[in-house]
Amino acid sequence: MTAQIQLTEPTTSATDSGQATFAEAAREAAKVAAVTQRTTQQPDYNELALHFRPIFERIAAGASQREQDHVLPVAQIRELAEAGFGALRVPVAEGGFGATLPQLFDLLTELAAADSNIPQALRGHFAFVEDRILVESGPARTMWIDRFVRGELVGNSWTEIGAVEVGDVQTKVVPAPELGEGSFRVNGTKYYSTGSIYADWLDTYAERTDTGKRVIAAVSAHQAGVTHRDNWDGFGQRTTGSGTSTFVDAVVHEDHLINFDERFKYQTAFYQVVLLAVLAGSVRAAEREFATEVRQRTRTFSHAAAGIWREDPQILQIIGELGAAGFAGEAIVHRAAQTLQGAHDAALELRAGQIDVQREEEFNDVAELASAEGQIALTPLATNALSHAFDALAASATSVKKNLDRHWRNARTAGNHNPWVYKARLVGDRSVNGVQLPRVWAIGASSTKA
Repeated sequence: MTAQIQLTEPTTSATDSGQATFAEAAREAAKVAAVTQRTTQQPDYNELALHFRPIFERIAAGASQREQDHVLPVAQIRELAEAGFGALRVPVAEGGFGATLPQLFDLLTELAAADSNIPQALRGHFAFVEDRILVESGPARTMWIDRFVRGELVGNSWTEIGAVEVGDVQTKVVPAPELGEGSFRVNGTKYYSTGSIYADWLDTYAERTDTGKRVIAAVSAHQAGVTHRDNWDGFGQRTTGSGTSTFVDAVVHEDHLINFDERFKYQTAFYQVVLLAVLAGSVRAAEREFATEVRQRTRTFSHAAAGIWREDPQILQIIGELGAAGFAGEAIVHRAAQTLQGAHDAALELRAGQIDVQREEEFNDVAELASAEGQIALTPLATNALSHAFDALAASATSVKKNLDRHWRNARTAGNHNPWVYKARLVGDRSVNGVQLPRVWAIGASSTKA
């Protein structure tokens, strides 16, 4: 549960009038059409979904009780991993499912409707997979692909709290020649380390002391130098496994150090769209459970619009609005994922010499814009729809035993990441002044004194 950082520098452009022209709008539409065209060749989604839906159903059956008892979904995540869920994006020829990004995010939305904690717990894993499938063929790529196919998972370990200024990093990677050639030690503490408690490897943002470069240290979680605390104290998304990860002379080899400026460029958009899937899935889960409660309710009010609760048109309207919000959420996630696919394809085309860097950057800008606009639209839509859903059941909806409030709490928590109000301002600046959205965002202590 962390704001992510991307080191691609933002670009700024504006029309002479300071406003977007019809020609610019047409170019944007052309980019969108290109994205859609390039995602038509794909595996069959129904086959993918049918493979995992029985697991999703089992996950959904225990989701409320796990949340109430604070039981981490260790067994559920392991079942998904053993079924190959973590290798969804790995090409078929290399042992995976070869899913497109829209298919991945549609499945994450379905999973979120079963238990919204789990896709967020796997957020760091799928980002790391995305980065590794984009690198050129070779031993390093094969090493990671094989691990993904075996069901090994990667957790997130990026954010530091306290007096760490925005953009700074205190976790250090120090040469340790006494352990052998190419060996290093990692020391530092991370918070919001979502999914790390379930992981085999930790995607750890750090700085090398010998070169001063920012790196991702892929640290094995199975060593004495790594400890995790499940101390995330948010009122929602309670079983994501977020909390504190501590590294005390943890060992990592040089071939597990990845230059951060070589990470895939659309990672910030990618991380955000996972949160959109959490929001959309939370609404769908609430629709299912609130509809069940309405269907089974036998009590009514003297001033109700119908004698039977499940036939009351005002109550049915509330459930219908909740369903429509779920539909809109799914559409937003799918549409944003299409732009991520465009950025992915552009990275491969750049490597093949089919497009230039400027054209690739355009696809990344489209993805960042889509994730931001999706966040701006879906955050209030989901949280408001979930709040209004309680009007469909009167006071009984607030029963702690029913635990219906977890859907609003989960959506509200996911919606508070990477504040959408800032994104709205940036999107407005783009529309009015032609300023592209930055693809650099981070969290830390302010360097400005009050």
